[in-house]
Amino acid sequence: MFPPTVAVPVYDSARRPSPWLSELSELVRYRDLLSLLVSKIIKTRYKRSFLGVAWTLLNPLLNMAVMTVAFSAVFQHAVAFYPVYVLTGLLWWNFFAQTTTYAMSSLVWGGGLLKRVYVPRTIFAVSSIAHGVINLFLSLGVLFTIMMITGHPFHATLWFLPVPILLLAAFSLGVALFVSTLAVFFVDVVDIFAVVLQALFFLTPIIYPPEIFPAKYAWFMSVNPVNHLLETFRAPILRGVLPDATNLAVALASSVCMLALGWWSFTRKADEFAYRL
Repeated sequence: MFPPTVAVPVYDSARRPSPWLSELSELVRYRDLLSLLVSKIIKTRYKRSFLGVAWTLLNPLLNMAVMTVAFSAVFQHAVAFYPVYVLTGLLWWNFFAQTTTYAMSSLVWGGGLLKRVYVPRTIFAVSSIAHGVINLFLSLGVLFTIMMITGHPFHATLWFLPVPILLLAAFSLGVALFVSTLAVFFVDVVDIFAVVLQALFFLTPIIYPPEIFPAKYAWFMSVNPVNHLLETFRAPILRGVLPDATNLAVALASSVCMLALGWWSFTRKADEFAYRL
């Protein structure tokens, strides 16, 4: 009798799986490498640093002190507990600006790894976001300390904070993937994005109350997704209420759409990165 035949799978290059799903499955398969990269980012960032991880906590605290001295006299009647107001904005902004910038830079300047070994290309951006989430939760300890010092009440709505943090992480990941894709093909995007971030910082009510924004440009507040995401983060802390339905809906839609756009654009061009970096 002849031995039973074994079906040998045939690879068909014309029937490749969706890059959306394949990249996600590869990211899950390389989860151990992801945790190592997050650990490496933390160690590299604070290597030979005198303050170490403490700088993550002192940085927003020092910025808050400067902003409070500079603007408290101007906004003290418009914003109660101005130091807490500024610090919540700075913590939120530092997460967004630092994670997106670091993700883009790590792919553009450290992408030589892609030419030597295979790794999921999204792993650089995801590790940056994961590192940012860790830093943000550590920084919340500084925020709570300032709240105690200034006498700001601790509201029961603080339990809601993981939701806006998750939305922020999703939005930041989408932005990081999108600008990283552009930066691979156009290196000037790194410098242009820095200018965009600076402009966006002043066009978002981070250090000033939204009421002082010029009335003729008030429409920008309603279409600025960053403003809605920031408001969902601030509302449970400052006012002790959950974000209103409009802010929450816009923040959710912005995060989902930005993540989908970033993931689609990145995975669509990811196969070209190895010979363009």
